[in-house]
Amino acid sequence: MVVHALWHAVRVSRGHEVDLAHLSSEASHEVADTMQALAAASRVRILGRLTARPCSVKELARQVEMEQPAVSQQLRVLRDLGLVGGKRQGRKTIYKLHDKHVAVLLAEAVAHTQHRRAAAVKRQRTSNSDAGSPTPKDRA
Repeated sequence: MVVHALWHAVRVSRGHEVDLAHLSSEASHEVADTMQALAAASRVRILGRLTARPCSVKELARQVEMEQPAVSQQLRVLRDLGLVGGKRQGRKTIYKLHDKHVAVLLAEAVAHTQHRRAAAVKRQRTSNSDAGSPTPKDRA
């Protein structure tokens, strides 16, 4: 991913460029709906698990430590937003990420939160070390 100097246009996969400064109202609403999927920790965990491989509701429920009906409900939301898809295999449905963009979106969100957390820790360490340092007035 290449970000231009002014941060208004971003080149994403396959060289497709997105002009972030001029999103239409419709596109903005669609993006907001998609981002809303990341507003629930359970959906983030489900998406994260599906980055490894497709699996059934039963497998997902076990791996994300949720009840099957709750996983099914979250998968319905994710499916309606176009983030996951399901394919019937006998009596069960196997779910997978819609495409690699979903994994990239999730990875960027995780990287952003990790970056923010690291910056907060660094600020905390700096403020703690500054608190123990004598000020010029104390030294006099």
